[in-house]
Amino acid sequence: MQEFELVNNFFSNLTKNNASALNLNDDVFFDKRKKIVISVDTYNINTHFIDFKSPNLVIKKILRSSISDLICKGVKPKFYFIAGSGNKKNFTKKNLLKISKTLKDEQKKYNINLCGGDTTFSNKLSFTITSLGYSNNIVYRNKSRLNDDIYVTGNLGDSFIGLQILKGKIKVNTKMSKFFIKKYYEPNLQFNLIDYLLKLANTSIDISDGLIDDLNKMINRQNFSFHIFENKIPVSKTLTRLIKIKKLKKIDIISRGDDYQILFTANHTKSRIIQKVSKITGVKITKIGKIISGKNKSKIINKKDKEIEAKNKGYTHQF
Repeated sequence: MQEFELVNNFFSNLTKNNASALNLNDDVFFDKRKKIVISVDTYNINTHFIDFKSPNLVIKKILRSSISDLICKGVKPKFYFIAGSGNKKNFTKKNLLKISKTLKDEQKKYNINLCGGDTTFSNKLSFTITSLGYSNNIVYRNKSRLNDDIYVTGNLGDSFIGLQILKGKIKVNTKMSKFFIKKYYEPNLQFNLIDYLLKLANTSIDISDGLIDDLNKMINRQNFSFHIFENKIPVSKTLTRLIKIKKLKKIDIISRGDDYQILFTANHTKSRIIQKVSKITGVKITKIGKIISGKNKSKIINKKDKEIEAKNKGYTHQF
């Protein structure tokens, strides 16, 4: 079974009397009356991170990807809880000091506070983070409207290349290697966009599993499709150079996940406002496509106006 099949078949029914659970079809729990927003994420070694040689970088990536769930909803994260399962090989004094220092730095950067958690012995290293924030409202999934423009923040693909370098599947020069690995471990969360997102977006999601897969999730219970234009999808100058050097296909890189950028839709009348907000906040925001009727199939269109296929549409949680 895939993730959503598992959730829908066995757990969604348990929330039918709890509107705040959002039918288990969003990134967060949102109690509108109490103005509480909560997200929970688990990260396992060999699945979400390849090793624990740099515990400071691993924990930084984990925390940022966790609070990203709130940020893409237009919510400022305030508190977090962390549970860690491991053994004396993972939780050495040296590693724990690195983890503690990194969490302290991240707390200062994002104005968040640790509130609790749990530690358990296990031969399989994993972390679970619960993030909490307060808000009068959020940007939900499945709220797109016909003819909405589709936007994405930042650049896509750098993190995937960083992972391939760490796995030894791509070899590049030292400068490129440092750039891509940093992008993998230190996703650039668009914190400055939080205060504007509720005013701009009809629906949103953070890109964790990949552009195409997460776009499908964002509209999965609506009778809509999408048109995405490959040449509009933003990538860094460094990735552009690498694509030329290695003769790679852009479409096969930009939807592999771990970007943690914000994917959202907005009414076409807000185009100028979004451009202005981009300048004010310093957040790169790019229009990459449009929401269309579900009577038509979703397409990725290249610069020659031809439909192309992405070999990998994103990470699939398979059980």
